[in-house]
Amino acid sequence: MYLLAPQLALNHSNTNTMKNNIYNSDDIFFTSDTHWYHSNIINFCARPFIDSKTMNIELVENWNKVVPEDATVFHLGDFAFTGNIGYIKKLTEKLNGNIVLIMGNHDHQNKFYRDSVKELFTLVKDYLYIHVNDNEIEGGQNIFLCHYPMLSWNGSVRGSWQLFGHIHSGPNSIASERNIVTTPAQYDVGVDNNNFTPISYNEVKTIITRQYLKIK
Repeated sequence: MYLLAPQLALNHSNTNTMKNNIYNSDDIFFTSDTHWYHSNIINFCARPFIDSKTMNIELVENWNKVVPEDATVFHLGDFAFTGNIGYIKKLTEKLNGNIVLIMGNHDHQNKFYRDSVKELFTLVKDYLYIHVNDNEIEGGQNIFLCHYPMLSWNGSVRGSWQLFGHIHSGPNSIASERNIVTTPAQYDVGVDNNNFTPISYNEVKTIITRQYLKIK
């Protein structure tokens, strides 16, 4: 049994408004800040890659090792440091799963809101509120997805989690915003914080459970 925030046992009143955003706990993964084709990110975040070409290959390999072809992956922004349709398409064709992109600052800069880019993904949004069917959590789990960590979000006082990227936290990162303070209901799903690999819903649940236990 998972010991989460006390309010998680409450009825999630917004569930009925999320009929198109309901997912099963075993079928979803999260990641962020892959920064494909971005050479400078290796220095900015002390990534363990010789060059961007090596990084591009290893990030794809890591993704496909854990993500089944029929899973859904929520990518929380800064997908690639390019606006070139051909380069982006090469990536999406190599990656397993149905990719939902929550746009980050670099995605906006590279105009990922263009129809020609959006059609390469299952869905492209600025933020998204989802519900996860989880037999171990009464009523399931609501999650607010955004590229940025937030002070408050939809359902934050009713047990909703908030997953984000952007700050490039992680054991080896030297990014300037990596030490931003967040709540136990939040987690950075970015690759720098997760061994350069997408993380499953059940892994996120375990981490957030531990974060709540630390404050008790």
